[in-house]
Order: sequence, then structure tokens, then C-alpha cells
Amino acid sequence: MDNTNLTPSYRNLLTDIGKILQQARQQVAHAVNTTMLTTYWTIGQYIVEFEQQGNERAEYGSDLINRLSRDLTERYGKGFSKSNLLYIRKLYIAFPISETVSHLLTWSHSA
Repeated sequence: MDNTNLTPSYRNLLTDIGKILQQARQQVAHAVNTTMLTTYWTIGQYIVEFEQQGNERAEYGSDLINRLSRDLTERYGKGFSKSNLLYIRKLYIAFPISETVSHLLTWSHSA
């Protein structure tokens, strides 16, 4: 864009609109990150609780993660590989209290 023919007031208008757009984009990114983090934490909680079925520890050797990976991918598309589900499960195990998750992970904070 050639800024040479722009009046100072028009340049200010462009700058002000640009600031508003940048702020909105940051807010949207933060909201998406927070929502996805909460979603993954909750999925992890469901997996762990299903695995444990009321017991203190899960039954090992279960094919749950493999089956969930196949079924969730079939129903909802990408993002549910075995490794992703294991990470989602570990998220819940590492942060069993949901309120602490978004406060502790720096990428979920607004810039």
C-alpha cells in the first residue's frame, strides 16, 4: 500500500482500526486456546474415570485408547490419534483440578 497520498487523519484511522483488529484477534486466539484446553482436560477426565471404573488405579493392557482413537477419528475427524489421546489423558492426570490448568500453561495466557 502506498502511504504517500494518505492524509494524517486517514493514516490515524487505519492505525486505530488495525489496533482494534489486532486486539480482537488476540482475544479470539485466547478464547479458542482456553476452550480447547478445557475440552481436552475434560476428555482426559472422562478417559481416566472410565479406565478406573471407580477403582484407585486403571486396569493395564486395556485397548481403550486404540479403540477410542479409531472411533473418535471416524466420528469427528483428525486430532484423535493414539498419541494425542495419551497426551490428553496425561493432561488430566498432571492437573486433576481444572482451574489450575489454564493458569499454569503459558501459551493459554493472552499476549
